[in-house]
Amino acid sequence: LARSRRLLGEAGRLHLCLACRNAQRSEAARDSVLAAHPAAQVSTVEVDLGSVVSVLRAARDLSRRFQRLDFIFLNAGIMPNPHVNFKALCQGLRTGRVLHMLTTAEGVMTQTDRLNGDGLQEVFATNLFGHFILVRQLESLLCGNEKPSRLIWTSSSNARESAFSLSDYQHAKGQESYSSSKYATDLTSVVLNRKLNEQGLYSSVVCPGLVMSNMTYRILPVFIWKLLMPILWLIRFFAKTYTLTPYNGAEAHVWLFKQKPESLDALVKYHSCTSGLGKNYVEPRKMDIDEEVAEKFYEKLLELEKQILERYDDLLD
Repeated sequence: LARSRRLLGEAGRLHLCLACRNAQRSEAARDSVLAAHPAAQVSTVEVDLGSVVSVLRAARDLSRRFQRLDFIFLNAGIMPNPHVNFKALCQGLRTGRVLHMLTTAEGVMTQTDRLNGDGLQEVFATNLFGHFILVRQLESLLCGNEKPSRLIWTSSSNARESAFSLSDYQHAKGQESYSSSKYATDLTSVVLNRKLNEQGLYSSVVCPGLVMSNMTYRILPVFIWKLLMPILWLIRFFAKTYTLTPYNGAEAHVWLFKQKPESLDALVKYHSCTSGLGKNYVEPRKMDIDEEVAEKFYEKLLELEKQILERYDDLLD
């Protein structure tokens, strides 16, 4: 929502289409955006990225409504049943790694995942695979246009190679499904650039930093976050990725919106940062990506896509 308002502030002539899971909430979001930008063109499409049927229906709807898409911000994400490992956090205090752990959540956050209605791990399906299917279904609107089109994925500083495995890329056996899905996002973006740059489609990944959102508030009770807030503001002097507000967290998304895609590095993640004095800026950081693993993972995504889509031929006609 913050990103939508900021984008319209940069380019008021955009036609902005809000993709939301819930029709009632999507209309409320649209009304909120229009309240700030009454002359804007804002429409909605209903889609649950955790459901292949919903993604296919949304792609069909968008293909009927638009002749091209200039940007897709791939932002859906879930972190079900998050748990804080306080023992690991205390150990980090003793070893001096606590700041690193607080900025990346490495070793601190675990989740309990489950299968969704398509028989896929829910976090993998929502955070990555649904987006992948959507992009694949909309390639005709994204490729071959006069101007390049853009994919901008919301990744995370919690995207870690150690949480990801090619043999278990849906992360059915581990407890860091969120981290695995975000590393898989980074891998996917790298390969999409290889495959589609020549057709005029470019992909980038961003990290919004630590933003206080509905997802964050599910990690700890709201009253604890309120007690911690002065400490979080203080940590910002040492950890610039503590953006805290959705407005600040959207900084890298908006910055990328204004860049020429040909000038960007496909192996870089663009981080939203906020200084201790509240100044927003973007910091590019090289990703720890094995490009051979990225290619192998992409092939596995294509295999899974083929298996899944065979169930839904009627929606593809």
